[in-house]
Amino acid sequence: MKDTSHHDERIANMKFFSVYQHYVTKVEKKGRSKAELLEVIEWLTGYNESKINELIDKQVTFETFFKNATLHPNVHLIKGVICGYRVEEIENSLTQQVRYLDKLVDELAKGKKMEKILRQAPKK
Repeated sequence: MKDTSHHDERIANMKFFSVYQHYVTKVEKKGRSKAELLEVIEWLTGYNESKINELIDKQVTFETFFKNATLHPNVHLIKGVICGYRVEEIENSLTQQVRYLDKLVDELAKGKKMEKILRQAPKK
């Protein structure tokens, strides 16, 4: 994989709150809800809505946002291409975590069922 250190540094320093609003707009434009977005973020990071709002209010960077997150044990099941990169092949762990989030938001906006987005077995 090519050297992406500049790209990785830029992602680390991006403010979560500025990207979060784009996530909300993207999913709502496609008929999904902010509540579903929060569910996806909570699944990935372990942060509940009040913690997410606290981090938004503090205007933390993605580096800080993911630093104390407790990633779901099934994140390794997130696969595919987002922003031209195959998420499972990204070497920088922070960049990979941000792209995991991007991928999940993309799946939500594309209308995937929540059980698929959250990598759960289908309910019988």
